[in-house]
Formats: sequence, C-alpha cells, structure tokens
Amino acid sequence: MDPVHAFAAKEVGGKLEPFQYDLSKIGLEEVDIKVHYCGICHSDLSMLNNDWGITQFPFVPGHEIVGEVTAIGAQVKHISVGDLVGLGWFSESCMYCDQCMNGSHNLCATKEETIVGRHGGFADKVRCHWSWATALPKGIDLSKAGPLLCGGITVFNPILMANVKPTDKVGVIGIGGLGHMAIKFLKYWGCEVTAFSSNPSKKDEIIAMGAHSVINSRDTLEMEKIKETLDFILNTTNVTLDWPGYLKTLAPKGTLHTVGAVLEPIGVPAFSLIGGEKSVSGSPLGSPALTRKMLDFCIRHNIYPITQEFPLEKVNDAIEHLKTGKARYRVVLKVI
Repeated sequence: MDPVHAFAAKEVGGKLEPFQYDLSKIGLEEVDIKVHYCGICHSDLSMLNNDWGITQFPFVPGHEIVGEVTAIGAQVKHISVGDLVGLGWFSESCMYCDQCMNGSHNLCATKEETIVGRHGGFADKVRCHWSWATALPKGIDLSKAGPLLCGGITVFNPILMANVKPTDKVGVIGIGGLGHMAIKFLKYWGCEVTAFSSNPSKKDEIIAMGAHSVINSRDTLEMEKIKETLDFILNTTNVTLDWPGYLKTLAPKGTLHTVGAVLEPIGVPAFSLIGGEKSVSGSPLGSPALTRKMLDFCIRHNIYPITQEFPLEKVNDAIEHLKTGKARYRVVLKVI
C-alpha cells in the first residue's frame, strides 16, 4: 500500500483537515503524479458544498494539478517516470467508445472525474489514467500552469467549437477566474473583445488583460449601443442573467455559449433565436489532444492566469480567500 497525505473535508462545507489514505497497487494503465502545485477552482467549492449532489466524504478537492510522474503501470503509453504532467477535471475515459475513438474523450459516457468518487490534488500524490496525464511543454511556468488544466481548457474549447474567427467581435461575461483567461485567449486569437462587467473598479485591469472595451451589463443604454454586433458571447458565470438582453447584442447567426454551471434553467424566448438564426450552446472541458494544443498556444503567446499563491498548509485560508471574492484571479496551492 502507498500512503497519500492530503487535506480533506469530512462533511458538507467543512474545514479541510490533514487526511491520509492508501493507494492500492498501480493499475496497468495508471499513472501516479507527485503534486507540485494545484489550483483552486470554483468547482472545488461547489463540490465541497455538495451543490451538485454528487460529493462523497471524506472529500479531497483539487483538479488543477501539475507535478512529476513517479510511477507508471506496465501498459502506460507515451509517459515515463520523471515527466512533468498536468491533470484537470477528467481522470479517465474508456478509450473504446465512439466519443473516445473520435477524439472527444471529454464526452465519454463512462468518463471519470478527478474529484468525483475519488480523491483529488490537495495532496502530495494523485493517480489517473495515462491518457489524461498531459505532458507539459518545455519551459512552462509550473506555478501558474495548474489553472490552465481546468479553467483554461474550459474557455479555450468553445473558441474552436464555435469556429470563432480572428475577424470576429466577441464578448465575455464575468471577468473572474475563467473570464480573465478567456479574454487573453480571444485577444491572441485576433478577436475584438468586449468584456461585460458590472464592477467599474475592474475596468483598467480588464483592459490590461486584453479587452478592447468594457460594457456595464446593467446599463441598458450601453447594451443598446452594441445591439446585434457580437458574433460570439462566452458566459463564464454560474448565476441567472438577463439572457434575452445578451441575445440582443448578438449579430445574426451569433452564438451565446455557456461554460458557467448555471443551476437554474436558462430562459430564452424562441423568437430571440429564430429571427436572427442565433444559437445557445455549452460545453465541458476539452479532450487530451485539445489540452495539448491549448498549452502550446499559451507557450507561444506567454498566456498565463493571474494567480495568488498559498502553501498547501494554508488551504483553508486559500478557500476562504476565493469564497469571499478576493481572488485575483486564480488561487494556486504550492504543495512542494
């Protein structure tokens, strides 16, 4: 048995406490990763609070993991002990269904998630299937790379899904952990980027991130000025918004895409879609191959999230920092 030292919550919303568990003998296609850094995602908070009704306790959060491979199964491919890898929300997929064989491993019906029914990366070690241990490009900043494995790929995937072009005018709703990375990606994609924010104190920061303009989404006059001008809008928030109002800012054939886990049904009047051939869509993270492409894109353009670092031992302080809205813009735990 191989002991893992972690931090776990024993109950819904509970404080994280030192926790030890044992890993059984490594599977033929499994990889063990010594965790160097692990980001804290809002999904970790949702799981901690059991907002989605799927959390099992004791619960070890953490799914934005970067570290070093320390052990591999006998049938692991393309990964060696000592490699630096990243692990995000998904940790295993079947490798034989139509979705996996088409390269959409993230849509596999039997995929496993790193912190659902298993323990995550707020620990010194984590285990996954080799296909989801993504090799990190040479020269990547390990201290900032973790959030790219979840938040980054979450907002990068829709750009390709929606066939966003460099000549497009795009909008980003919610300039937080996800939204600020979306702005950076879309800027270097070549797009004209409009950020939607109701917080005027963030305007200078948002412009520095790469947005060309900032619109107060609660100001009807500002929203009216950009009516039918945007080709693509990415929603990164998890709250109910004025969806018809945003749809009015879309140009004909435009798309409103959500990666924010809005718990309430999204109310969209049919005629707001029909008249302009507009659409509403959503997506999870991307496939392993797309994750590699995203990381290469980040290295090419020096794209990293804005981060604040805490030692793993201060994990409860870090969670409180995120929970109270003080994060600018992603929180990362340093494990070693």
